[in-house]
Amino acid sequence: MTSSLSYVHPTPGSPWGTYLSQVERVTPYLGHLARWVETLKRPKRALIVDIPIELDDGTVAHFEGYRVQHNLSRGPGKGGVRYHPAVTLEEVMALSAWMSIKNAAVNLPFGGAKGGVRVEPKQLSLKELERLTRRYTSEIGLIIGPQQDIPAPDVNTNAQVMAWMMDTYSMNTGATATGVVTGKPIHLGGSLGRVKATGRGVFVTGREAARRINLPLDGARVAVQGFGNVGSSAAELFVQAGAKIVAIQDHTGTIFNGGGIEFADLMPMVQRQGSIAGFTGAEVIDDESFWDVDCDILIPAALEGQIDSARAQRIKAKLVLEGANGPTVPEGDDTLAERGVLVVPDVICNAGGVTVSYFEWVQDFSSFFWTEDEINVRLEKIMIGALRRIWDTADQHRISLRTATFAVACERILTAREERGLYP
Repeated sequence: MTSSLSYVHPTPGSPWGTYLSQVERVTPYLGHLARWVETLKRPKRALIVDIPIELDDGTVAHFEGYRVQHNLSRGPGKGGVRYHPAVTLEEVMALSAWMSIKNAAVNLPFGGAKGGVRVEPKQLSLKELERLTRRYTSEIGLIIGPQQDIPAPDVNTNAQVMAWMMDTYSMNTGATATGVVTGKPIHLGGSLGRVKATGRGVFVTGREAARRINLPLDGARVAVQGFGNVGSSAAELFVQAGAKIVAIQDHTGTIFNGGGIEFADLMPMVQRQGSIAGFTGAEVIDDESFWDVDCDILIPAALEGQIDSARAQRIKAKLVLEGANGPTVPEGDDTLAERGVLVVPDVICNAGGVTVSYFEWVQDFSSFFWTEDEINVRLEKIMIGALRRIWDTADQHRISLRTATFAVACERILTAREERGLYP
């Protein structure tokens, strides 16, 4: 039986196509569980919603939104919501699938989910953004919940957006449900350490990987693509470890300083204006030249599909730390492997965010909150333990860290699927 659905026939070069290729690569290592592998190739549930809102000028605008639950075998769905003009169903499907893998890789009791709205949020006023968020939350409200599916911040969403989502869901259900989202403001049940958690996870896994390949962090040159919460937090921790940031790229351009960008001078400006544009402590270079920069560590922390085979051929780093979701396409992966560049894949490298989201979810249920030091210690313990398990699998089968991460995660997901059986 054939089908024309996009999960069966993905758009060439799409994030969903990249994910399916990754599943194909791991299938030979799944043993008897391979009989269940089709489970991983089809989202459990995909919801497409129309989001009509009244703009400040009195006109009505319509936006398209999505919530995809890829797999719920190991627990409720977990994954962020992004607001971006390029959001598509296939992208959200892939992001939800990577969340399934990520949650299983660090052994969290969650399945994978993701949401998105196709919108340029910078073109909306604050009140329009609130109306968009509340209507989107109401439209997907029938499939989210503290024990069903728990959204979180992602690209162009933040703690304020999560507060609106939590309030809307609570109003619609008749009771305050702090556990319906994570990444909330602290005084609404948010967790200390959540904002920098993803970047901290990138640093922790990067530090462990650097030790494995005998790359000292003191004096190491780091290039960062994407300078939001993830990129900037990871960069800050690498600087504290003695590394120097030599190149940064964000949505406004690319800056370079071979001697190291003065982080203490840059960050106040970024926090004030939201970009690196106009920074005088580095030279502006062409965006494409970012991939030619001399560096030891490269952190792609922007959007997916950034490193293809051609760019992978130009990268001079010894270590690539995937802060973004899906930044490397399979052909780029192959090229980096052939050149001996170690890649710590997104599904373990950037799992710090969802790990602290899990901590937040647990704290909300118990109404007992931990200190930031406790959060960071627990995060580091989980991330290091997960990475070591994955590295052992990679060494055992002589496979890449990405395929090893998928092997560990898919085994956990499909074991749960097998043990639960099929209903009815």
